[in-house]
Amino acid sequence: MGIFFGTDGIRGRVCEELDYDIAFKCGNALGSSKNKPKILIGCDTRLSASYLTASFSAGAMTAGATIVDVGICPTPGIAYLTKKLGFDYGVVISASHNPPEHNGIKIFGGDGYKLGDKTENALERNFLHQKCQNFENLGSYTQNFCLLKKYINFLIESCPCNLFGLKVVLDASNGASFKTCKAAFKKLGATVFAINCHNDGKNINNNCGSLHPEKLCQTVVKKNADLGFAFDGDADRIIACDCNGNILDGDIILFMLAKYFKSLGLLKNNTVVGTRHTNMGLENALNNLGIKLLRSDIGDKYVIEKMLENNLSLGGEQSGHIILKDYATTGDGVLTAIKLAQMVVSLKKPISHFAKVKLFPQANIDCPVNDKMRVINSQKLASVVSEQERVLGSNARIMVRVSGTENKVRIMVECKSSQKALKSAKQIESAVYEIDKGV
Repeated sequence: MGIFFGTDGIRGRVCEELDYDIAFKCGNALGSSKNKPKILIGCDTRLSASYLTASFSAGAMTAGATIVDVGICPTPGIAYLTKKLGFDYGVVISASHNPPEHNGIKIFGGDGYKLGDKTENALERNFLHQKCQNFENLGSYTQNFCLLKKYINFLIESCPCNLFGLKVVLDASNGASFKTCKAAFKKLGATVFAINCHNDGKNINNNCGSLHPEKLCQTVVKKNADLGFAFDGDADRIIACDCNGNILDGDIILFMLAKYFKSLGLLKNNTVVGTRHTNMGLENALNNLGIKLLRSDIGDKYVIEKMLENNLSLGGEQSGHIILKDYATTGDGVLTAIKLAQMVVSLKKPISHFAKVKLFPQANIDCPVNDKMRVINSQKLASVVSEQERVLGSNARIMVRVSGTENKVRIMVECKSSQKALKSAKQIESAVYEIDKGV
């Protein structure tokens, strides 16, 4: 990670950690990276989207770039269109699952993949060296909101069967997929019940979507639907639920798709990629099916790197980033939902039938702190973690890390006892706050 770029682009509170100046510099640095590059840009539904799109575009045009703005578009839509239409870069103004007052900048290369850490670090260095073209070589800005239809058509064409008779609840988190998810599923023939599919700019991710699937589950039961899907603000994540309102997280989704793809002969090398956070129960279940799990660092771009290194077709995170590399270059919540619906319809069984995997209990705690790096590098924290590892013994895991997008320390404790996992997580949480306060 650099000064501005975290594990998933630049993130921060608008007009505080992320303002006009930073967006302008980022645009200028990207526009300077090639001779008159073509940049596709889109955003989610946040009120600050226009502000940051304008500032980023101004910086890029100052360096000579050509900007095409597609308006509100899911992150995977920008990745798809960038590669499909031959742009040099794709840019998304979004803070993904973060609150409405936050925003961010994600950048894709011309191949549709997120920029690597080295490339992001090189961009950061150019924040200090602003490039300004002369009048004749300034860039240009145009809007083409119709390009979103090409991405919707791609989603529809990814499903080889119709979904007639399937009743689906879709929660778009009042975010970028508020039109896309409904359009795709309706065109495929499903009966759609849409919730949190509004575009007022203020309620994105607020008690809805993949981080808060409670209303999704309630609506599935109330509407007697077959299943439900919740996306995050930029629709690169998905959380599902079955007809009884039981939540199916990214680990369970990864298990279901791995088993399904293997049955179709589509699981390359009978191997999938997870992360350090991926549940041990999932690993055991996959191994029982003759499927190997590789682990990457946390962050979907690191999952993709591992997939590319090993020529694999499926990977994902517990948080709901699922990468179907034979179809997409990044996590795509709506695409994943369509493939799950395809599985249910083609095999004529409820999604709960495929979700039979015994996961280890996990206690996850997010700790907002003032200085996450001071906390994570504390010897006191290392001692507390070491002691809890001794207490829990074998068949347990403890992971303490800093968030790559927020000023938080994240704690995960996994073992066969939910009570022991929570107790250890609480002990570590107390230590985190004591260190942050200087106690």
